[in-house]
Amino acid sequence: MAITERELRRAEARIATQRQASHAVSARYDRRSSRIIVALNTGVQIAFPADLAEGLAGAAAADLAQIEISPAGLGLHWPRLDADLYVPSLLQGMLGSKSWMARQLGAAGGRARSKAKTVASRENGRKGGRPRKTA
Repeated sequence: MAITERELRRAEARIATQRQASHAVSARYDRRSSRIIVALNTGVQIAFPADLAEGLAGAAAADLAQIEISPAGLGLHWPRLDADLYVPSLLQGMLGSKSWMARQLGAAGGRARSKAKTVASRENGRKGGRPRKTA
């Protein structure tokens, strides 16, 4: 697929706009706190627990310590883990793709315990439990 000069100029303009907002200038893994620390061009630092990010959970410290920053400063890459995070998304609190984030929220909701959930579960059990799926 060939890219036209016009498309290339548009893409470069989008990247320039995103870079102006903020981009990563350095990134490191802090072993003591088990956090990834990213320094931005604005002087702001963001830190997040490695276990909360897509592709980084449960990884060895040596693997987490090898972080590459994309040339534009908008992406972080862990070569040993084949994991990537997008810096503008990190600034919005998104530690992975939309589908991954949705799975994490769904799993957390499924583990929730509340009085209402317990009552509903018991009522459902008295009725014979969850209905079987039909094909």
